[in-house]
Amino acid sequence: MVDIVRPRFRLGQVVATPPALAEFATAGEAPSTYINRHVRGDWGIVDNDDQQANEDALRDGDRILSAYHLSTGVKIWIITESDRSATTVLLPDDY
Repeated sequence: MVDIVRPRFRLGQVVATPPALAEFATAGEAPSTYINRHVRGDWGIVDNDDQQANEDALRDGDRILSAYHLSTGVKIWIITESDRSATTVLLPDDY
């Protein structure tokens, strides 16, 4: 039996920066893998304070930040805006 996990919040419009998309192509990975982790509350490699901030944001409506390493070691961020209108996949340098 497969466990179905519901999304914990709305993503809004999902966009990605060109440099982030290039890094996904280099790694041979799909952004959707990480977006799915993000929307289900797997915040990746953010520290404990940011994890707690994300949990609080689910209740309070603040922005949500996840961070992950691609298989190439490149760090990516996924940020969902506080109004849940958009989610952006980017590199830290794109911010």
